[in-house]
Amino acid sequence: MPTTRAQRATAAVAAGAAATVLAPAFVGPAAPTKLNAVTSAPAPVAASAPASGVGAGASILGAGAAALAATAAVRPNKRCAKKDKVVRLATATEVDVDTECINAIRFLAVDAVNKANSGHPGAPMGQAPIGYLLFAEEMQYNPEDPKWVNRDRFVLSSGHGCMLQYSLLHLAGYDSVSIDDIKQFRQWGSKTPGHPENFETDGIEVTTGPLGMGISNAVGLAAAEAHLAAVYNKPGMELIDHYTYTIAGDGCMQEGISHEACAYAGHLGLGKLIAFYDDNGITIDGHTDLSFTEDVGKRFEAYGWQVLEVPEGNTDVDAIRKAIKEAKACTDKPTLIKVKTTIGFGSPNKADSHDAHGAPLGADEAEATRKQLGWNYGEFEVPDQVYDTFRKHAKAGSEKQAAWNKMWKEYQEKEPELAAQFKRAVMDRKLPDNWTDALPKVTPEDKGKATRLHSQDCLNAIANVLPEFMGGSADLAPSNMTLMKCTGDFLKDSYSERNMRFGIREFGMGAVSNALSLDKTGIIPYCATFTIFTDYMRGAIRIAALSQAGSIFVTTHDSIAVGEDGPTHQPIETLPSLRLIPDLTVMRPADGNETAGAYKYAVERSKNESRPTMMAFSRQAVDNLPNSSIENTMKGAYEVIECEKPELILTIGTGSEVGLCVDAAKKLDGQVRVVSMPSCEVFRASWLWWAVVDSHVAQPDSYKSKLLPADVPKMSVEAEAEPEDRSIFGNW
Repeated sequence: MPTTRAQRATAAVAAGAAATVLAPAFVGPAAPTKLNAVTSAPAPVAASAPASGVGAGASILGAGAAALAATAAVRPNKRCAKKDKVVRLATATEVDVDTECINAIRFLAVDAVNKANSGHPGAPMGQAPIGYLLFAEEMQYNPEDPKWVNRDRFVLSSGHGCMLQYSLLHLAGYDSVSIDDIKQFRQWGSKTPGHPENFETDGIEVTTGPLGMGISNAVGLAAAEAHLAAVYNKPGMELIDHYTYTIAGDGCMQEGISHEACAYAGHLGLGKLIAFYDDNGITIDGHTDLSFTEDVGKRFEAYGWQVLEVPEGNTDVDAIRKAIKEAKACTDKPTLIKVKTTIGFGSPNKADSHDAHGAPLGADEAEATRKQLGWNYGEFEVPDQVYDTFRKHAKAGSEKQAAWNKMWKEYQEKEPELAAQFKRAVMDRKLPDNWTDALPKVTPEDKGKATRLHSQDCLNAIANVLPEFMGGSADLAPSNMTLMKCTGDFLKDSYSERNMRFGIREFGMGAVSNALSLDKTGIIPYCATFTIFTDYMRGAIRIAALSQAGSIFVTTHDSIAVGEDGPTHQPIETLPSLRLIPDLTVMRPADGNETAGAYKYAVERSKNESRPTMMAFSRQAVDNLPNSSIENTMKGAYEVIECEKPELILTIGTGSEVGLCVDAAKKLDGQVRVVSMPSCEVFRASWLWWAVVDSHVAQPDSYKSKLLPADVPKMSVEAEAEPEDRSIFGNW
């Protein structure tokens, strides 16, 4: 029979009256425990009676059972200082709600990592108070509808500590994370992988793992909230009114992407973005003063953020509460809350060391930690009171959604035109009928021009019919031709506009764009730079493909024909390497119709599938091709110069090189077929995959074999460095 909570408390009090515990001192800020100068043991700390409801108790240690009071020490000034051992008196008292909930999070993390024999327990143990306050008090969410449009967003930027997030989702009542799922942490096919994956687990907003990516995604989520609120909210009917919270660690602060995105957030004044900096001073190599000594707070103040500090994040729950309240009161700046924590908090021998970072505590240390924190429950055991606390707040979120639904009904009556747009674009996430009619079409007789100019025509045509289409360039709008003429600049005082001025921040731009899509409010984001500078945001492009973000990456100056800039700007190896990223479609149009087809594909893939597309456009003018069309482009490859029975050479071209192939074919003797292949990925896609998306573009293998017969010699032409393996074009 399980021991009841009252029985446990009684047993703890009885044991505490006589027991002493020999334990190493924590390395960290002093806990609220009083040391007896004569015995070097802590004097008992009286526990105040908890207030009613969630949030009772100012300190998560003050009412700790057993040896919870044995965690007092002072961080030594030098990294090499030894940890002193002192005799500590085990003082047991009634455990308050805060303590029990926070320790439940800690030990779910400890137990899951131990069972998996792999993972990162230290961060969740230190971040648990922050997570508790967010999911049990602050955030509005409904586990029964994880995609509710007005939910608060939470991003764990330090994704290696994902057992924090899985524990919180489980405690809050998300079906996606059962206790059995937690027991399967880091196992093949589980819903609790080693880093959070939005496409695997409901309740996860974005995929994090590469440090700094999450906090940068949070900027994009906050930007989406600001834009949609400005477009749709009316007095007394705020359809969009939520916060974005993120927890980032020392590693996130060191990665350059956090600088790019957070500087952009400060420039925009995103007042509903609240970031917690888990300042635990530990990375894999050891203490951060080995390599990282800057003042992060002053850095963020320079960005234009409000910066708050919680000196004792392990124990002072009320201080974190107060900081959150102050953050919400500041409406014209994002807020960074710098919370000083101890990695592996509660572990007698591994706290405040890299030993707690990326390895299990082990059975013995887990047991010692249980004693240290007074946690008298077994592995994966959670008291009913903890579930009740989290589920009560989740129920309140469900009630908020019900109130929102009532408001939405009123909105539809009073604002029918905007409501119809909101339902289609945001809630249903569907494209309007016949939107492709706006795309421009050209004939071979029309004067040729650079495909970046065709891109400009397409982009502006789309902007007129799709109000959810928004984005911008990394300070290259006049060169990328990506400025929308029908809207203004998305800035601090003009959130309703759609031209985003990212500045020279390719990596941050990519992460923000991904988040605009992953916000799941129907936004179709694009971002632009030179093709060569995709190297700066390669990590964001890869994560877009992995996490199923519908970002459209627009690039120009796609070959050696970039003018006088020289080899630093010539992307001779870039496109082949981008084609190696799984689930990324690369489109390199050869003329105006192929450009329109590429945009049709990219927009539909973004809106309907939430998948990324990368497009490469030319700086130099190209002629319009015979047989080019939107429909043929959607096949991935098609005949430009038809030949029923090619004899010698079949020329496959992409982009600006297709015109060279056409010219070459005219000078060759014999039967020659010229094929344009705007996208290898689209051409090679299976018929079954395409049939699910859009049956009229599905191409069976018979089409591929007829277009590229196996018994006919072929030559591919593209202005790139020649790879050793040309299997990208298949076995034809």
